[in-house]
Amino acid sequence: MADVETPWLTLLGWGEGGTEGLTAASREALEAAELVFGARRHLRLLPPLSAEVREWPVPFAEGIPRLLAERGRRVVMLVSGDPFWFGAGSTLARHLPAAEWRALPAPSTFSLAAGRLGWPLEACTCLGLHAKPLTRIRPYLQPNRRLLVLLRDGNAVHELACLLVRFGFGGSRLHVLEALGGDDERIRCIRADAALPGDIAHPVAVGLEVAGEGPALPLTPGLPDALFEHDGQITKQAVRAMTLAALAPVAGERLWDIGTGSGSIAIEWLLVHPENQAVAFEFHAERAARARRNADNLGVDWLEVVEGDAVAMLEGSALADAPAPEAVFIGGGLSDTLLEALWRRLPPGVRLVANAVTLESEALLAEWQRRIGGELLRIELSSAAPLGNRRGWKASYPIVQWRVTR
Repeated sequence: MADVETPWLTLLGWGEGGTEGLTAASREALEAAELVFGARRHLRLLPPLSAEVREWPVPFAEGIPRLLAERGRRVVMLVSGDPFWFGAGSTLARHLPAAEWRALPAPSTFSLAAGRLGWPLEACTCLGLHAKPLTRIRPYLQPNRRLLVLLRDGNAVHELACLLVRFGFGGSRLHVLEALGGDDERIRCIRADAALPGDIAHPVAVGLEVAGEGPALPLTPGLPDALFEHDGQITKQAVRAMTLAALAPVAGERLWDIGTGSGSIAIEWLLVHPENQAVAFEFHAERAARARRNADNLGVDWLEVVEGDAVAMLEGSALADAPAPEAVFIGGGLSDTLLEALWRRLPPGVRLVANAVTLESEALLAEWQRRIGGELLRIELSSAAPLGNRRGWKASYPIVQWRVTR
């Protein structure tokens, strides 16, 4: 049995080369193990061992209780490359105290890929999309950028190429990297809009050199309106940029976007940082569906869209267990009842931004600003437009914006 002073579980970095290249510590842990867990493709590379060997089940979560049931034995779990870089380590560590496990990483697939391609790893964007929607690559499609992407199998490489063509980046070069570090290692370079081979084998990664005329997503707030599907109910680009600045998103924060319409504010909030969260409230089912499509197309599929009346949800039990947001935006459905419900529900410190366009809603915000405080702004924008055979300024409806901290 394992010594109580020694971690019973070792997360051992494993690659397509098997034991070749293992450190002395990794070899020692493997030889001393009583039980070895691993995926089928990892176990096939094991040398003869005295330990019991078990295949890790699919889906991954089903193996966790089986692993925890072996607490006290000397257990090794074979994990691809570096367990804590898009690996299983972070998932397992949530179930165990730090004193019960140790990690012995091997070179990650990203490191191996960068080494094969001669790309400086610190200058590459690394994405683990082997278990995530491939549309999450969308924000990173910037011309002349280099991406290293983990994919689930050969079919996913074909799906990725189709996405690149769809987004206007068919000229990108795909370096298809199969079984890096193993006897079956193979590297092929193909344009995304060319015919891809049908024999791409797992495990596979792609080195992507982005090229093409597709619209890249700007890195500043205020995406072009044309990037969103909408029915006219959208916070327009310039006002959206100012609204995002007022909401002031910080990494890891949560937004409530009430009356989301096309979802543009919530989507741009999520684009600020991949750890950001957003809940979009929309009364109309058609607009809610549109917001979901926009989120998928712009690579932030984790947007949570809730259909229904926001006031009823705030005053009922629907949000009783929901985490409080750090910021709230009201883009539609503004009413005194909604503001009262929010003020009762939100904890101190929450930032609230509301936009109004009608005289009635302007008056409502003016009254709340008088009572509560905060900053009240009037935003007036005009654009040049034909006026006979000349040009003149065409004014948009002015926006009144209230910014306040609860």
